[in-house]
Amino acid sequence: MTSWDTPSAPTRHDSYAALRLSDFRSLLLGRFTVTLGEQMLNVAIGWELYVRTHSALVLGFVGLALIVPILLFSLPAGQIIDRFNRKRILMTAQGLLALCAVGLVALSYTQGPVLGFYVCLFFVGLGDAFTAPASTALLAQVVPEATFANAATWNSSAWQLAAVAGPALGGALIAFLGHATVVYALYALFGLVNIALIARVSPRPTAPAPREAPMRALFAGVRFLGRTPVLLAAITLDLFAVLLGGATTLLPIFALDILHVGASGLGLLRAAPAVGAVGMALSLAHRSPFKHAGRTLLSAVAGFGAATIVFGFSRWFPLSLAILVVLGALDNISVVTRSTLVLTRTPPGMLGRISAVNGIFIGASNELGGFESGLTAALFGPMLSVVAGGFGTILVVLAVAAIWPEIRRLGRLDERAPRDVPAREYDGSVARADHVGTPPL
Repeated sequence: MTSWDTPSAPTRHDSYAALRLSDFRSLLLGRFTVTLGEQMLNVAIGWELYVRTHSALVLGFVGLALIVPILLFSLPAGQIIDRFNRKRILMTAQGLLALCAVGLVALSYTQGPVLGFYVCLFFVGLGDAFTAPASTALLAQVVPEATFANAATWNSSAWQLAAVAGPALGGALIAFLGHATVVYALYALFGLVNIALIARVSPRPTAPAPREAPMRALFAGVRFLGRTPVLLAAITLDLFAVLLGGATTLLPIFALDILHVGASGLGLLRAAPAVGAVGMALSLAHRSPFKHAGRTLLSAVAGFGAATIVFGFSRWFPLSLAILVVLGALDNISVVTRSTLVLTRTPPGMLGRISAVNGIFIGASNELGGFESGLTAALFGPMLSVVAGGFGTILVVLAVAAIWPEIRRLGRLDERAPRDVPAREYDGSVARADHVGTPPL
């Protein structure tokens, strides 16, 4: 009997279980460092290109340059991650990001063409297409299954902390120095630091996915997700919450035209969701796992929709600020639940492909959500756009609960649950944790 077949016995909750593992600490510090650099990079790119061109369209192409490679290459990336050494793939992807940052340093210092920035950003997106699924797959090789939920919670905390600190640090450096070149250089340095941290990790070996027809292997993750109701329901909830709940996209309009709080108020509004998310992540890490995770997830996303409606109607800045904190906290419940389900419901040999599909959903929902909010705000006004999105989110929760009743019955996330379907039905991989032999990249 393997660890996958052994029933989970109730144990005392350890809030710091994942942090006691040195390999996890290395990955966590690397995640924080790189996310900090990415957030600083986003500020620097937007500032520099707008100062040079004063064109909103130029800024719009920044998001396009980043999302296109993720949409194009995420599925092939997942397949590669499941077949070869995940640690080396992650280090290679980080090396590509560092090289892109060096290119941005050169373009910024020499006032190079704007097209050159887009080329660098395209390859940043390519590196991200490999980084996210490789990080998730590697995490499963350094953390015991019983600790997956705790690891996902601390991972979320690190990301949210970096999301708060990164823009502030990047903006402060640009304001102090008067240019963005140093920010790009720091992004390159952070990438090298992450490579050094990843190199220290000693992951458990896992069985690679077997060779098969390329197109069948490419879409194995999609097929598996389509037959895994709980995981599909969680990803669908997160997708539509981001797609419809577009309050954050319209924050400049609310800050300037509705709440009348100016640029300083806008900064507070932008930071509020991350503050709520960090607080919720720390709370989740220090409390016992939810006994009814499915119902909690549905309630959190429905609450997200309700809070979005309140934000749309609010004309009082303190209330709007508090609602954004609540939105961030409720969204983090969804993030941690989804991340944990990806780890616990996916066979080891398919983690790369499932994480890649998850990354496509997240990237598409972020970009399409911003577009949807902007379009509806232009047609019907920002208040109606946000309120309608909140009602739409609640309707999605009701639909998901009806279509996939398995999500309503989901219990504790830290308990071993059988995979909904055998992995070999989709790609022939063996869903057992005691197989070894990952080939080198």
